[in-house]
Amino acid sequence: MPFIPHTQADVEAMLQQIGADSIDALFDEIPARLTNGRLDKVPEGMSELAMLELMQARADKDNGYACFLGAGSYDHHIPAAVWDLTARGEFYTAYTPYQAEASQGTLQLIFEYQTMMASLTGMEVSNASVYDGASGMAEAVLMAVRANKKNKSGAVLTAQSVHPHYRETTRNIVAHQGIELAELAMDDSGIVDVDDLGDVQPAAVVVQHPNFFGRLEAVDALTDWAHANDALVIAVVNPTSLALLKSPGQWGAEGADIVCGDGQPFGVPMASGGPSFGFICCKQQFVRQMPGRIIGRTEDLEGKVGYTLTLQAREQHIRRGKATSNICTNQGLLVTAGTIYMSLMGPQGIRETALTCHDKANRLCEKLVALPGVEALFDGPTFHEFAIRLPVPASLVIERMIESHILAGIALNDFVADRVDHAETALLVAVTEKRTELEIDAYAGVMAKVLKDMTKRV
Repeated sequence: MPFIPHTQADVEAMLQQIGADSIDALFDEIPARLTNGRLDKVPEGMSELAMLELMQARADKDNGYACFLGAGSYDHHIPAAVWDLTARGEFYTAYTPYQAEASQGTLQLIFEYQTMMASLTGMEVSNASVYDGASGMAEAVLMAVRANKKNKSGAVLTAQSVHPHYRETTRNIVAHQGIELAELAMDDSGIVDVDDLGDVQPAAVVVQHPNFFGRLEAVDALTDWAHANDALVIAVVNPTSLALLKSPGQWGAEGADIVCGDGQPFGVPMASGGPSFGFICCKQQFVRQMPGRIIGRTEDLEGKVGYTLTLQAREQHIRRGKATSNICTNQGLLVTAGTIYMSLMGPQGIRETALTCHDKANRLCEKLVALPGVEALFDGPTFHEFAIRLPVPASLVIERMIESHILAGIALNDFVADRVDHAETALLVAVTEKRTELEIDAYAGVMAKVLKDMTKRV
């Protein structure tokens, strides 16, 4: 969008109108120690031509690689219609609607998104999204602590098998909210040990399923244990997996209470790590603790269908200190892509995608663990992501396989060095429906050659 500059006369006129002495006075709530007068690390500007050449050169580096990366961002097929429609001007340049009577098309789209996400997760309510899965988990923790009337401990248990970035983000956001974060230990099989949960009584328990390592948690037992101890259950899920696995609303006897995750698998490109959109769904009884906004469907006096902002905490706009959350603008463009993706694929299409991912991941895993010195890091079922242990450092294998235009996976030493023995040899591999049989065979073949060469040198 074009930048519209203000003259000094414009600035002075506006300040006079609102009764402020200077622009700095508008930001007097920010402590002086947190302000930075100069942006010394911002590089010099460049021409449009130079910028386009630089971006094209960087984009070209991604061409021709078979991507087996995962850990929360996956290389799924995106139907061409998704971004052909999302990039239309009505969606591409529209701002999030604040007025009930405006932007009926955008409001309807968000309503449809909420309906599909609630159905997918087995929850009664969905909001209009948040920034990403990690901030969604942090918001879910804040929701649960506020909403749990039976347990005011302010303690939250998070499984060690939850994505490390999600746990770090949550810690950063809630650290100064009087919330105590503790961990549920992960056993040698890469999941929470349901026989060793202890006697603590937290306000909430966070479980990721499938977890960071692709393993499937004992969600029924964990949910029932949490509810028996007056704790709310926060489910962190991969939306694609819900086409195969039972929805969080069916976990245990009463179901999870809040569900969150990242919508990237639904029509959003990996894009070097972002942007994406996060989703939050919950039971009806917790709806007033939800961050952001909820769109409702109604009829006007003439009986015509209309869409409106049914619920949003006004404090998010005018009284930040009393807001339930300061995330009040949803990731509208990415939600548009996600909604169109779900509409095009339908329940059967998403299920077939999930089945194909699962099948291809199992086939690659079987080929890899048959190689000398390679073994599964954890025993047990996975969805479309699995961890293996190599006889040599994983980071070196990744570098060698890049030479053959294969992005082999994620070196787990960068994420869980303190939780996995000899993490420097552990590799996390994801397989999506896009990976062909030729690519899977090539991966196993190149891995075999790389390992043979590297073990000879050792």
